[in-house]
Amino acid sequence: MTPTVTPYRSGRRAGRHGFLQLLHAEWTKFRTVRGSVIGMAAAALMMVLVALLAGASSDQKGSPPVPVGPGGEPVTDSFYFVHRPLAGNGSITVSVSALRSSIPTGPANLRPGNVPWAKAGLIIKQSTRQGSPYAAIMVTGSHGVRMQDNFVNDTAGLPASVSSASVRWLRLDRSGDTVTGYASADGTRWTRVGTVHVSGLGPTAQGGLFVASPPSVEGVGTRGSVSTAVFEDLRVRGGWAGGSWAGDQLGPESPSFAGYPRNTSGSFTGSDGSFTVTGAGDMAPAVRETLPTGGTRGDILTGTFAALIAVIVVGALFISTEYRKNLIHVTLAASPRRSRVLVAKAIVLGVVTFVTGLAGAVVAVPLGERLARTNGVYVFPVASSTELRVALGTAALLATAAVLALSVGAMFRHSAGAVTTVIVAIVLPYILIAIPFMPAGVSDWLTRVTPAAAFAVQQTLVPYHQVTSIYTPYSGYYPLAPWAGLAVLAGYAVVSLAVATVLLRRRDA
Repeated sequence: MTPTVTPYRSGRRAGRHGFLQLLHAEWTKFRTVRGSVIGMAAAALMMVLVALLAGASSDQKGSPPVPVGPGGEPVTDSFYFVHRPLAGNGSITVSVSALRSSIPTGPANLRPGNVPWAKAGLIIKQSTRQGSPYAAIMVTGSHGVRMQDNFVNDTAGLPASVSSASVRWLRLDRSGDTVTGYASADGTRWTRVGTVHVSGLGPTAQGGLFVASPPSVEGVGTRGSVSTAVFEDLRVRGGWAGGSWAGDQLGPESPSFAGYPRNTSGSFTGSDGSFTVTGAGDMAPAVRETLPTGGTRGDILTGTFAALIAVIVVGALFISTEYRKNLIHVTLAASPRRSRVLVAKAIVLGVVTFVTGLAGAVVAVPLGERLARTNGVYVFPVASSTELRVALGTAALLATAAVLALSVGAMFRHSAGAVTTVIVAIVLPYILIAIPFMPAGVSDWLTRVTPAAAFAVQQTLVPYHQVTSIYTPYSGYYPLAPWAGLAVLAGYAVVSLAVATVLLRRRDA
């Protein structure tokens, strides 16, 4: 009959001072093991080196400047504009009886298609300079009448798409810096869509008709589109200049303008209040798809991937080495409670990794960003609070991953299996979502339920409902909020630590 082995339990009671001594002992173990110290230093160094490499390898020198909106955000401000000067106050009214869009099917072929945010309507804009403030009221491909201003603000008006059987009348009234938009289904009964304050319109603005047609999303990519609108019953009142209307394509060389499909161009024809206008482009915040050459803090912190592997190895070795060298008996004999040993290790490892990750992020981001800007790269701006969140979140991501590796190491009792398991759980999903052709549904699922969801803490890009684009983790858009994504990884770490604690208490050392 096999005798039962009873794990050793110390008879001493552990109080607050006992746990502090245990923390000190675990800290002493960590800092006196050269491999652990080197591993942490390597993690921080890799973050900095990759940031420098990312900044130095980017070369956008000579590229056209990115248009910036009134709020300081990068914007797409390219559309076909039929305009006149408006000195002081005035109003403009028009009916829209058609809005047709075309999408290329080949190098020289177009097919009729639906571009949900194709736009045609009225606009009053400070000038034809890209990024200048404006207010506009418009019909859209699939979102009814909208009033938009200064790129980021959008207000819904009358529903339904426009057609010869469903004409929409639009009106803009300017009074100083206040612009009011109205819409009507019959030209008689008007509904106010919105009133906005557009600071900086100036004494003389440019106003008139416009047509924009943003790229159409096709699978995992986009195709440029072109749209044509029919305007009738154009009437103006107030300080409008006389003479003929001028037609211009705004921002034809802008890096956020996808251009026209082959064999098409912006144009307008007509007179006496009736016009047919063809245009492409958009008036909207720039997103990753419309500004693919732009950089983010997440791009600069790509070294987190390499640092993650280093801290996972250190975390697994922090406990598995004691099993391999048969030192765990001494550790458990000195501790009054086995569970406290694991908790103490987790605290020491987590704090050291957090400090290491924070130091790496704080050094890497400004250095990488400076190099990128020197090479002409436009880095998407963020608020100071977001910068702080990215730095703290990156440090917390690394610390939580290290604790997860420690817990798995305690369960497996050897480093190879623990390191492999944690790398597969965190790094493999990250590699999969980095594949540009990965289906969006798969990428979203991986970044919701796997530990790789924690990378959401580094996201700085914002999706906009009025911009149809490819919002996937590959492009820097995660399905979970930053701290919610980190909470997924923390959940795995907490559960793993609890399981490891139970096993440590029940199994013989």
